[in-house]
Amino acid sequence: MARHLGIVGVSPEGAAICYRQVFHHAAQILPAHLQPVVSVHNLPFADYVDAIRRDDWRGVGEMLRDSAARLASIGAEFCFSPDNAVQQAVQIAEVGCPIPWMKMTDAVGGAIAKDGRRTVGVIGTKVVTGGSVYQTDLGIRGIKLVRPGDADADALESIIFNELVRGTVCDASRTAMLGIIGRLGEQGCEGVILGCSEAPLAITDANSPLPVYNASEIMAEQAVRHSGADVAIG
Repeated sequence: MARHLGIVGVSPEGAAICYRQVFHHAAQILPAHLQPVVSVHNLPFADYVDAIRRDDWRGVGEMLRDSAARLASIGAEFCFSPDNAVQQAVQIAEVGCPIPWMKMTDAVGGAIAKDGRRTVGVIGTKVVTGGSVYQTDLGIRGIKLVRPGDADADALESIIFNELVRGTVCDASRTAMLGIIGRLGEQGCEGVILGCSEAPLAITDANSPLPVYNASEIMAEQAVRHSGADVAIG
């Protein structure tokens, strides 16, 4: 059977969306009798938010490793986190971890490079849009990353923490997010990274003014393919 994969949740809503994405891709890629075993573990979301706001990335990495170890204890053979904001702590989580990690930013960078795009925008929390979460993996591929302006970054932060992480989005917020993506397009972006695992609640391929690179979706597909590497896949 396919390998047992583990999802290290941070935002509960983001982890739930990713869980569905994994099985969506598993149904398309793997034979019905070779579906993967999938386990999810999360520590309190508030603990992650507090650590990130303190700039305590070692603490973030230790929490990620804790979840990974618990997943390993029930048979998970590898893991990943669908949460964009914590990706820069994955290197810390890998130290002493009993199972290997897959890195979402690398998967996203590979997908953008495969499409031949050279300039992309990103939406997400300020940790993602204002930090270096994607910078290295895109930069080594010669891809320029364009960030939202300050006002747009503030708007995204508010929408994500007040609505999306709670599993809701109002029409005005959806319209605002689409406007932000449109402005990234005006700056020369050829696509946009959904650098927020809950962003699909508001942004889809159908309504986005730019081609979408849904980070969680891309990682879910790659994880399924990795899980099924030793079996016949589509």
